[in-house]
Amino acid sequence: MAKCDEGYRCSVCGRPVETLTESELYLRYVVGWIDREALHTAQDRHLPCSPAIAQYIVDPRFESVSCEGPFSKGQLDPDFVRRREQLLTRGWQRLRELKDRPETPIDEYPLQRAGGRS
Repeated sequence: MAKCDEGYRCSVCGRPVETLTESELYLRYVVGWIDREALHTAQDRHLPCSPAIAQYIVDPRFESVSCEGPFSKGQLDPDFVRRREQLLTRGWQRLRELKDRPETPIDEYPLQRAGGRS
């Protein structure tokens, strides 16, 4: 991943975000929360540096992240949490697929559902 020649830097810790599977920005793109045009201007974060989002990824290959405070999924509606876990887990799994298929056009990154983008 590269933002021009400088690459993406985590807006929280300042270290490079080196792969799709650690990118909160690309996860948001894949699940349909941001448009493609925003990828080159939006800030990125490592998923562990964004616990409010990372806490919803439930996959044995992903090191779980907990979020404290009012955005902790333990304090939210269980149905909302279930839907968010399904979406963000699917999104992260899609990033894993894309990491191994670098020839995939960026327009094909987002998840597809019956009736359009997620």
